[in-house]
Amino acid sequence: MEYVYAAMLLHKAGKEISEKSVSEVLTAAGLSADAARVKALVASLAEVDIEEAIKAAPAMMAAAPAAAAVATAEEAKKEEEPEEDESKKEEEAMEGLGSLFG
Repeated sequence: MEYVYAAMLLHKAGKEISEKSVSEVLTAAGLSADAARVKALVASLAEVDIEEAIKAAPAMMAAAPAAAAVATAEEAKKEEEPEEDESKKEEEAMEGLGSLFG
């Protein structure tokens, strides 16, 4: 996350987001920069309009809790279904045992 923060800081300052500048920001913050991660970050941000991404972020953040609630509800439903199946199987098994004893 600190790599993204470095890029955001550079963007806010109006500086170029390059491997060198990101590494310098991380080093200034007391972190050791992993060259591969820096390179990957710079490459992934090359085609991104950061201003547009920032403007779109509030909409995505507002949608995230709703999406999480839907996912949680779906998981809860999936967990409930096997219990019902298991209880039916247990009942059927008990009925089968009952027929053995008359």
